Amino acid sequence: GCVGNLPQVRSFLVNYGQSAVCTPCDVAFPKDGVAAEADPNCETVVISELDLGSLEEQRELGSVRPLYDRRSDLYDLTSKVPIEIVQVQ
Repeated sequence: GCVGNLPQVRSFLVNYGQSAVCTPCDVAFPKDGVAAEADPNCETVVISELDLGSLEEQRELGSVRPLYDRRSDLYDLTSKVPIEIVQVQ
């Protein structure tokens, strides 16, 4: 969401928000799905340690596996435009 204000924009007066690092809601992760959370309405940086190996393992073995349930007819993971690969030496 938006945080802060833009006094020069009439419909965008004051906005409030809260930053967080979210995790999957599964057994190996925090039960509320939040690894770190900032104080509400406070300008700050949220830092959390990410274990990418654990995330990869849970994608294969976890009880929630959205990559396997994804409808390929709705979500296409191919490029719509040609991709040019350039090697720099």
